Amino acid sequence: MHTRQIGSLTVSALGLGCMNMSGGYGSGDDEVSIRLLNEALDAGYTFLDTATLYGGGHNEALIGETLKARRNEYVLASKCVLARNEEGKNVIDGRPEAIRRQCDASLKRLQTEVIDLYYLHRLDKQVPIEESVGALGDLISAGKVREAGLSEMSSETLRRAHAEYPVAAMQSEYSLWSRTPEFKMLATCEELGVTFVPFSPLARQFLTGKAQDVTQLVDNDIRCTNARPRFEPEAFAENSKLLVSYRKIADRVGCSMAQLALAWLLAQQNSAGHKTLVPIPGTKHIDYMHENVEARDIVLEADVVAELNELINESTVIGRRYTDDIMQTNDAERDRVVS
Repeated sequence: MHTRQIGSLTVSALGLGCMNMSGGYGSGDDEVSIRLLNEALDAGYTFLDTATLYGGGHNEALIGETLKARRNEYVLASKCVLARNEEGKNVIDGRPEAIRRQCDASLKRLQTEVIDLYYLHRLDKQVPIEESVGALGDLISAGKVREAGLSEMSSETLRRAHAEYPVAAMQSEYSLWSRTPEFKMLATCEELGVTFVPFSPLARQFLTGKAQDVTQLVDNDIRCTNARPRFEPEAFAENSKLLVSYRKIADRVGCSMAQLALAWLLAQQNSAGHKTLVPIPGTKHIDYMHENVEARDIVLEADVVAELNELINESTVIGRRYTDDIMQTNDAERDRVVS
């Protein structure tokens, strides 16, 4: 697989999101996940993405135990600040002492001496971003982390953080149907030399053509909760009409629908004509992992990219990407307000 750069780190152009192996879209299967992780490295993925939050530490422990003998074969990204408390509720704590504590716990679970890329998973609005990112800088100085990152934050927050300590990566949702980064973030990342890492590049399975109506999803699937608006029965039925033409484009290109969505992201260019995005499609299915990696070899012509842009975008999709309460508190959504 060809590579791209995140700060000092060289990574595969497609990374592997590991959350699904520990929940989010129903339960995972550790035995299958162990096979998947090993086969992913064999297939050419060299960039793995996890977090303290995923499975309440289960995901980090799974990766640590499974790949401890292969630690030198991949770049490891994890996240802090967003975690589960003793009652099992998600809490945000961006205080430096909390970040240091979470990092030490993650290092232990991951069975490694260093986390290559460590993100602030969400903005703690009670703590100045300068203090939180400064804590990442301290961890880098201590040799526990190599590069600092942010997740789901606004361009203004990125500027403030980057002025305090160099940020290597910004991770946020980005796909054909989630275009928030196009408002300000992509341009800001280019200006500051920050690599953009799209999560949910397959639109929570929608763009694969394999997604199901929310009425058929299990209760512990996040499409039934925070991502529900686009998966409400009526909205889902309307959005699914877009896939008729989308499938025809995939057939014409000679690839699967999932591969087309990933190829679209890999084809995105900055103002200098460079392709720098590093999408991290997540899956708990071995066959999907292998399907996704083949997108690395697909080169889309400019007219196909333009056709996809016109077909699926936020003006043709019904429903917001999150519920109203999450949209109002998500720092990344501030970039939608044009100054």
